[in-house]
Amino acid sequence: MNTLSRIAAALLAGSLLLSAGCAVTRGQETVGSYIDDSAITARVKTRFIDSAEVSAAAISVETLNGTVMLSGFAKSAKERSTAEELTRSVTGVRSVKNDIVVRP
Repeated sequence: MNTLSRIAAALLAGSLLLSAGCAVTRGQETVGSYIDDSAITARVKTRFIDSAEVSAAAISVETLNGTVMLSGFAKSAKERSTAEELTRSVTGVRSVKNDIVVRP
């Protein structure tokens, strides 16, 4: 193996080592925060499923560092506000961004 090939192999190995790791995304700092966010999302969706007033299928839930973003469509302003209230009641939720659109 010539010197150029060795340098290329070393650079490739170094880049693989630097890129390897856990699936932490969107600027999250730790694997723990990623797991916490996933648990929050699951608890919020469970509350929606258990609620007769909120359509879990029509509302998306994403969590990043304890901030929950709700999006999708609601049939009424009451459904929109209930979804936000249910979300705020989940342990670990720091804030809620409600982007649910009311659509009859």
